[in-house]
Amino acid sequence: MRIDGAQRRARIGRRHRLAVPARTDDPLEVARDLVALHASDPPTVYLALFARSTSVDVATVDRALYEARTLIRMLAMRRTMFVAPVELVPVLHEACARTVAGRERRKMLGFLTEAGVADDVERWLAEVEEVALRAIEARGEVTSMELAEEDPRLRQPLVLSPGKSYEGRQRVVTRLLLLLAADGRIVRGRPRSTWGYSPYRWSLADRWYPEPPAQWSPEDAEVELARRWLAAYGPAPADDLRWWTGWTVGQVRRALSRLNPVEVELDDGTGLLLADDLEPVAPAEPWAALLPGLDPTPMGWSRRDWFLGEHGPSLFDRFGNIGPTVWWDGRIVGGWAQRKDGEIAYRLLEDIGSDALGEVRAAVAELTDRLGAVRVTPAFRTPLERELSA
Repeated sequence: MRIDGAQRRARIGRRHRLAVPARTDDPLEVARDLVALHASDPPTVYLALFARSTSVDVATVDRALYEARTLIRMLAMRRTMFVAPVELVPVLHEACARTVAGRERRKMLGFLTEAGVADDVERWLAEVEEVALRAIEARGEVTSMELAEEDPRLRQPLVLSPGKSYEGRQRVVTRLLLLLAADGRIVRGRPRSTWGYSPYRWSLADRWYPEPPAQWSPEDAEVELARRWLAAYGPAPADDLRWWTGWTVGQVRRALSRLNPVEVELDDGTGLLLADDLEPVAPAEPWAALLPGLDPTPMGWSRRDWFLGEHGPSLFDRFGNIGPTVWWDGRIVGGWAQRKDGEIAYRLLEDIGSDALGEVRAAVAELTDRLGAVRVTPAFRTPLERELSA
């Protein structure tokens, strides 16, 4: 069976909620269909949902994140920050975050050893963890600055990567909160500012979730995560799944052996598709969209030529982070940026025709209205975004 690039792009339009008939004003539904939303750059969550809805605003997203708590912010795949549907949190924890937590703990112990905080750094860390957890329980929620006042050990400075060009310094409290979150014991709550550029308030996980998370074994969680990824991003090569999850080759093989996906021929090799997902997806009317930097759609695969073409050097930074992109009917055709005066500047990197250009202009006008007085600068700057925002 062969699935060409046009069919893969039709699936993006429908399944990633970007085609007009597929858009929805339910943030949870969008997150489920994409598996999870990238959240390394806080505004990405809002902008990704705006692009897939007709009337979602900041208040709607905030309600899902901080009131209904149907969307949860957590470290998961590739040690990357995501916003996930609440029912998927235990799956991501067992399939990905537990491994992240183990690595973070080993790094933390190494930092503490280098800092010479104690002869027994494991015991020292365990004591400081208990101090932090008791303080969070007593306060209900706390920022890192507030927590640091609880114990002088939390204010202990750490030197990261000493002697390197990227040497940095952090206090124990910063790394400790990251570790406790990766362990699944605490959760990032509401930030001081809506768009999340200010410190988060932290809460105990068992007080944050609407109900206790389900229990998953690591093996079952890997299978479930692979199934959801294939449903959202298939057909795609197994290497794309390995890159997206951050798994080992063995983990990928183990999960796929239980799913038994079907091999299909793609334009650039062999892809995998769930056995019950072989029927072609009907393409929607051509659509335009402005997606933010690190949007989950372009970050869903490691091989992107079938929708990116030759535009990568302008749209990615040197670390592999994609900037804001302009899409036309399942392909990236340009990039955009917001200037200091609020204007959204864009540049098309190929000729898409006058009708398509009109749709892109309409998408620009819509996003301009939604942003209003808000100014958004991506945390990860790309060549075209820097040029357009100047």
